[in-house]
Amino acid sequence: MRREALSHPLAIAGVLVSTASASVCLTLVVAMLAGLLKNPYAGLLVFVALPGFILLGILLVLAGARLWRRRRLEHPNAIDEWPTIDFRRTSVRRATLIVTAIAAVNVAIVLLAGYGTLHWMESPNFCGQTCHTPMRPQYAAWQLATHGRIACVSCHVGEGSGAFIESKLAGVRQLVAMAAHSYSRPIPPGAEMHPGAQAETCGACHQPGRESGDRIRVIREYAEDEASTETITVLQMHLGKTVASERTIHWHADPAVRVEYKATDAERQTIPWVRVTDRTGRTREYAASGSGDTAVPDGSRRTMDCIDCHNAAGHPVAATAEAAVDRAIASARVSRDLPFARREIVRVVKASYPTEDAAMQAIDRDLRRFYETNSQSADSEAVSRAVATARDVYRRNVFPSMNVTWGSYPDNKGHVSAPGCFRCHDDLHKATDGSVISGDCELCHKQIERPGP
Repeated sequence: MRREALSHPLAIAGVLVSTASASVCLTLVVAMLAGLLKNPYAGLLVFVALPGFILLGILLVLAGARLWRRRRLEHPNAIDEWPTIDFRRTSVRRATLIVTAIAAVNVAIVLLAGYGTLHWMESPNFCGQTCHTPMRPQYAAWQLATHGRIACVSCHVGEGSGAFIESKLAGVRQLVAMAAHSYSRPIPPGAEMHPGAQAETCGACHQPGRESGDRIRVIREYAEDEASTETITVLQMHLGKTVASERTIHWHADPAVRVEYKATDAERQTIPWVRVTDRTGRTREYAASGSGDTAVPDGSRRTMDCIDCHNAAGHPVAATAEAAVDRAIASARVSRDLPFARREIVRVVKASYPTEDAAMQAIDRDLRRFYETNSQSADSEAVSRAVATARDVYRRNVFPSMNVTWGSYPDNKGHVSAPGCFRCHDDLHKATDGSVISGDCELCHKQIERPGP
């Protein structure tokens, strides 16, 4: 390309655009690597928008050069003339001042808008509603979870430039899948967190090695009889600090202990191999009967951390309709004075509906029809509360558009609706010395008898 070809106005504009974009891009990359740019969605600007402008500038240069050549072929003796700007004229100075002021205002507006956009893109509303429409089930569950005031990016984007870049590259792939509507329905459970989630993310608020002691957990369940009879199970949970004993839950997360495992599925529900390195440095390997260490390739080895058990801590979707309804009754959102309240609510929320709107209409209609037909004396206000609760339970756990229903997302904190603890604690994982990973229930908890009648 001849140097004169760059004199075309379009080529000059391209040089300005590409040079400015490249300068800004390099500056922001350095800021990211230095830890000065912490907004997670700045990656969209650095790795998507700015490279796009650089490419646009290059295309403008090529287009300008082509137009210059064409003009030379058509008018070989033509002389390029540029307009003369004479600052001795008052009108020129006034026009230049106005253009400069307008440009400065526009730059300020763009900077403020860009800053606000970056903050908006890291908000849970953006993650759950605006862009990440497939994540609506997780967003609905997040709102009621214990982490409901913690932004999505606080957990799903790791510390440091490496985790940041990795998460943004994954985001680009997800963006393409969204645009092509090629994402899974439902979004697969067990979405990968960044490496070091326990130390960098969970550990920012929680302290795995802290003394926790025992805690009491009360589980309320209800029968499907007319009175929705309540059954209470009281468990003494051995959280503890694990200096002297492995018979506590948070021993698995003790920073001085290393638990490695291999899984045969993406959801990590089947674990045939475990290796434990205790506080003294002693290592012991356990393999499920008949599997051996060769059952899973080495590349799938993972070090256990918080989210291997608390996999649904950020956005728990109820594993069963029964559990969701039991929680609603226990919180007094449904009156047990309604005959067969538990049975009927479970029935309507477990039914299959084509859309959420159809579900809302059917739940209202079927519950009211049941009590009008079978219990005319039922309190109408209690029936209305039961209908509202049933609809809310369904709306927060079932999403027909994403094929999310009861059991779509297993919860590994326990062993009631999913294997959970029993993925390893099944008395079938044996070491070469004959020891096993015990399935003794009292490793984690002790049942306390309910006092009184």
